[in-house]
Amino acid sequence: MIILAILASLAAIGLLCWLLFTLAVFALPAFVGVTAGAWAHGTGAGILGAILVGAVAAAFTLAVGHLLITFVRPMWLKLIVAIAFVAPAAIAGFHATHGIVKHLMPSEGWQITFSVIGAIAVGITAFIRVAGMAAAPGPSGRDLARA
Repeated sequence: MIILAILASLAAIGLLCWLLFTLAVFALPAFVGVTAGAWAHGTGAGILGAILVGAVAAAFTLAVGHLLITFVRPMWLKLIVAIAFVAPAAIAGFHATHGIVKHLMPSEGWQITFSVIGAIAVGITAFIRVAGMAAAPGPSGRDLARA
């Protein structure tokens, strides 16, 4: 039974890490959506109104990010937009990794070291995914040869 619990815990950690790497690009829209939803709730919009405002704000942030990455010409501006998406992802990666390693090792120095490594890994993954948004699919050579 103990072995089953250990294996289930490892599977859960693996699933959460996969989820973190997959959803890292959406850290900025999620932050904007939660902030807008909290603001709307604080101004008296109610729970349903806050959820609606938060969802619209998150979708708008993601759409603007995609449009800027796709259609902006200067590379430095694309890099700024990418950094705006990658920075919250790296912060989320730091805190997610720190939440895991603080249960595994007593030394705070090693906890911070592994948390920084996790933040770098999540940040690189988010940057690659954001850079993939900029790569528009062009015509392949086979399609041109048939034309």
